[in-house]
Amino acid sequence: MKNKLATFFVVVFVMLTSLPLHAATPPINDRDAIGNMKVGKGVFLIDIGDAKKLNLYLSLIQGSYKRMQEQGVKPDFVMVYIGPSVKYLSKSPSEAVEKAVTTDILLDIEANVAGLVELGIKQEICAIATQVFGIDNKTLFPGMKVVGDGFISLIGYQEQGYHLVPVF
Repeated sequence: MKNKLATFFVVVFVMLTSLPLHAATPPINDRDAIGNMKVGKGVFLIDIGDAKKLNLYLSLIQGSYKRMQEQGVKPDFVMVYIGPSVKYLSKSPSEAVEKAVTTDILLDIEANVAGLVELGIKQEICAIATQVFGIDNKTLFPGMKVVGDGFISLIGYQEQGYHLVPVF
């Protein structure tokens, strides 16, 4: 009985003395990086050939947008899709894509693209990539703008003060 009572008091003592440590933990945020920034300008280079990974990053970018807002910064994001990413951005995916990727993932990608549009995030697709991968530009999801060359778009946005965020 003495051992149980002693153990109980040790556990209570450890819990009580560790409370101030938890209370003193600073909040997790991006304040050091953000500083006095009022607008966060980012151009995301999206070059992902795996549908699941693309879907994950489309969701994560929405989260980054919202977390930036929560920290008092107005996000100004542009996404530029190049390469194999474009295969998953069509209302009429190819047979090969439909065989390789589940319908659920394709629907999730479409929903995430719509979520990005709803947030006001510009989304551009490289016409060279759609041509290379045989995507009909008329079948792209709503809210996506076809541009002549994704690399030129990236250079132009960086010249306008957008910061490159490569996603592959």
